[in-house]
Amino acid sequence: MLVLPSELTHAQARACLQMLVQGLRAQSASVVVDASALQRFDSAALAVLLEFRRECLVAGKHFLIRGLTPRLADLAGLYGVAELLPAG
Repeated sequence: MLVLPSELTHAQARACLQMLVQGLRAQSASVVVDASALQRFDSAALAVLLEFRRECLVAGKHFLIRGLTPRLADLAGLYGVAELLPAG
């Protein structure tokens, strides 16, 4: 399982995505991202998750999110991408 940091804003987005992509290589067919620690975020968090989802699909792996906070789920719904962030 890969874990998001407690803060994921535009300032941390690039480093967080790189960390996730590096961790992708060590994951099995299903990649689970734990978002339960995420407390401070902006729309960059969604961008990171969606780009990482794309990386997973390109690698032939199934992408799931565990611990999606209600605020982040609401933001995903507002942007119309909630269905792209499956709970796992």
